[in-house]
Amino acid sequence: MTTTDPDDRLHARTVGDSGPRVVFVHGLFGQGKNWTTIAKGLADRHRVTLLDLPNHGHSPWTERVDYLDMAGLVAAELESFGEPATLVGHSMGGKVAMQLALRRPELLRALVVVDMAPVEYPVSGGRTDDPDEEASPFAAFIAAMQAVDLDQLKTRDEADAALREAVPSRMVRSFLLQSLVRDGVGADGGWRWRLNLELLGRDLEELRGWPDPPPGATFDGPVLWVAGANSHYVLPQDRARMDELFPHTRLVKIKGAGHWVHSEQPEVFLETLRRFLDVVEQRDGLDVVEQRDGLDVVEQRDGLDVVEQRDGLDVVEQRDGLDSVED
Repeated sequence: MTTTDPDDRLHARTVGDSGPRVVFVHGLFGQGKNWTTIAKGLADRHRVTLLDLPNHGHSPWTERVDYLDMAGLVAAELESFGEPATLVGHSMGGKVAMQLALRRPELLRALVVVDMAPVEYPVSGGRTDDPDEEASPFAAFIAAMQAVDLDQLKTRDEADAALREAVPSRMVRSFLLQSLVRDGVGADGGWRWRLNLELLGRDLEELRGWPDPPPGATFDGPVLWVAGANSHYVLPQDRARMDELFPHTRLVKIKGAGHWVHSEQPEVFLETLRRFLDVVEQRDGLDVVEQRDGLDVVEQRDGLDVVEQRDGLDVVEQRDGLDSVED
């Protein structure tokens, strides 16, 4: 973990005036504002802080990409709050959050890891024998963004068209283009990426890795592990390592979601997160009625649904037209 000077502080924005602190860290190519919809859904009962990781958004650029450096910067933000927080991390941010939890557990009340496992991912190829599984597209994404001629670019639609071949998903293109900004107005306005694309491309292999935690390190607080049912980032063989490092882990798979779970199924993700926070915070109307194998079994009253476990996976059945969450 690194110590941080004031000039190294991450850009942060907080939504909500009171309540327990929840902190979000985004994935590769993201920024804190990607979580705005989810943050607003929690802000009635929480103070929600959205961080930009280094080399993304409004945060400083660095000379290298390193998970422990990033975890140290996030830890500095958590220390400034003066109270334990629930830390939520997606993808790259999930690895940052896990590394922080294993090294500075006193800073966390709980941990939420979204579609990421504490493992090293392959440089090329997929993780399964599924012929439909796509290899990691991130190098192609970086090359496509670098190929956009920013000097000749007139509109965001032109940038969208330039990315289309390498990034066929409209949702993913929209996500990437959130980091394309224009300084100034009219003909004098120049375009730039709020991403350190050169560094991210150079150190992409580092981002696929998983630094060894300190010997014997575990995080013994509650952990919600959310995976997209259509994603290959979390596989059955990852469960043993997750349980070893995070022994109080609850795994939830969300139907109809790939890697960008919170963007593809925002209502289901938000409701799943809310219920976890309710358990962590022991709110009114929630009772822990018993424990099974070290995990709380929670019954929700006043007409709300029951959260239970089946075959080691949580099943969250939602009403009012929301999709169910199950294996």
